[in-house]
Amino acid sequence: MTQTNDIDAHLLADISTTEGSLAQRVYLSIRTAILALDFPPGANLRKAPICDHLGVSRAPVSDAITRLAADGLVDVVPQSGTRVSYFSMAEIREGSFLREALELATVAKVARDLTEDQRKQLSRNMRLQELLIEDDDIPGFYQADEEFHILLMRFTGYGRLQGIAQSVSLQVSRARMLLLPTPGRIAETLTEHRAIFDAICNRDATAAQDAMRTHLGQLLPRIDTLAENRPELFTPNRTKETA
Repeated sequence: MTQTNDIDAHLLADISTTEGSLAQRVYLSIRTAILALDFPPGANLRKAPICDHLGVSRAPVSDAITRLAADGLVDVVPQSGTRVSYFSMAEIREGSFLREALELATVAKVARDLTEDQRKQLSRNMRLQELLIEDDDIPGFYQADEEFHILLMRFTGYGRLQGIAQSVSLQVSRARMLLLPTPGRIAETLTEHRAIFDAICNRDATAAQDAMRTHLGQLLPRIDTLAENRPELFTPNRTKETA
């Protein structure tokens, strides 16, 4: 990925087909571009091109940037403008820690309470992941991967769980996009997902947690290596950040 000074507003998703207030739709469009790395770390987030491309005034864009700053996805620098935030190992470690706690509790509950309809939905998702690997569709696999975890959280019956998990792990989700193109990684991810799926279907909560822990445990060592190889994407002095 080549870092540029300014974002390319043409990479923003169309907001005319999405639901919610105008500010919400603008926020989701920009956030999606940041999480997908279409807007790379360090890029200048200028309001004018965004307004022109989305066909909106500055007010909803300003509101969206305020929310993105609260998410930790952009940095608003006085008298210098706004830029997409760099990766922070401290934030990634914290997000990974919180996400793991939620995911382990999730698979234990789903393994105990799984219904036949839920099993079928997970099975369909697993088959979709296999097809996307065959097609070498990395972005598509990323979406199916996300859906796998979303389904598990939805099956707990706790309506706020998915939103909480997403909010605490935004930085982790963004970093994962850099790792999926790693040769062989999506095939490994499928194997890890299958171990989780099999344990849940066997109603083995302990095995499901062990499989999920193994799956999530692959992330931080890979991001640490990425930080060494791509330091320009991370905050300065990242080696001084502690877990």
